[in-house]
Amino acid sequence: MRFMSTWRRPEDEQFVYFSQSVLETFERHIQSDDGTEAGGILLGHVRGKHLEVLEASEPTRQDRRLRYFFERMIHGHKSLADRRWQETNGLVRYIGEWHTHPQEVPSPSRIDLDEWEILAKGRTDRRPLLAVVVGRQNLHVELMYAGGGRQQFLHR
Repeated sequence: MRFMSTWRRPEDEQFVYFSQSVLETFERHIQSDDGTEAGGILLGHVRGKHLEVLEASEPTRQDRRLRYFFERMIHGHKSLADRRWQETNGLVRYIGEWHTHPQEVPSPSRIDLDEWEILAKGRTDRRPLLAVVVGRQNLHVELMYAGGGRQQFLHR
């Protein structure tokens, strides 16, 4: 397994845990030199200040995938989130977004940051958005707040 499952913020000991199946989804979509970006939503549990990511949706045919651009469409992703919410009586919920970059060690683009802020502002639960960029060798993991504040996680 290329990616670490546990990430933390040293300032307040907040943790994000990615299940094996989520890491496998990320690995299946690592972007090759001539590949297109991929992405989806992240579903899981909120455990106090900690996040447990249990599922990452796969890209759909409706998503817009280019070499340096990914736009997630609602089709497929929202129905998965709604289904998991219903099946678990609200215990498994939408936590955030993931997508790939053609970089060894990824960093978010200005477009990514702007989009994450829009998504964070639209959250009805008022929680920050978990945002993950999947690179070839590493992940970029952060929380984005509705006001544009960012908090990055480090692998444990």
